[in-house]
Amino acid sequence: MSQMEPARRKVLIAKLGLDGHDRGAKVITMALRDAGFRVVYLGVHQSPEDLVRAALEEDVEAVGVSILSGSHEELVSDLVRLARERGLSVPVIVGGVIPPEDVQRLKDMGVFEVLLPGTPLAKVVEVFKKALGET
Repeated sequence: MSQMEPARRKVLIAKLGLDGHDRGAKVITMALRDAGFRVVYLGVHQSPEDLVRAALEEDVEAVGVSILSGSHEELVSDLVRLARERGLSVPVIVGGVIPPEDVQRLKDMGVFEVLLPGTPLAKVVEVFKKALGET
């Protein structure tokens, strides 16, 4: 990177819980990379502890979590609680199969945004930029 290039923002993407379907998370990872982000992709079967540890070690500026298993409330609650306990203060963006009636509960827990199936990739990139104060 030259001295004149702006620093690329670093984010973490992971599949939280036992869900092994990661195609969507991989597509999001590539879209964010194509938009200029540095992306750490943890892959499937991550626990809230794994995610918080990796986010701290990698010094990321935002966390994106994909959940399709239906356990989003419990896992996100644990993630947000552990992040606070360990001093991780970054926006958390949750995507996946989330019932619309659960979206506000996740936001009340401290989630920055919830992205539902069918969200255009441009919107996903926009949400990450907004989370990082770029828009």
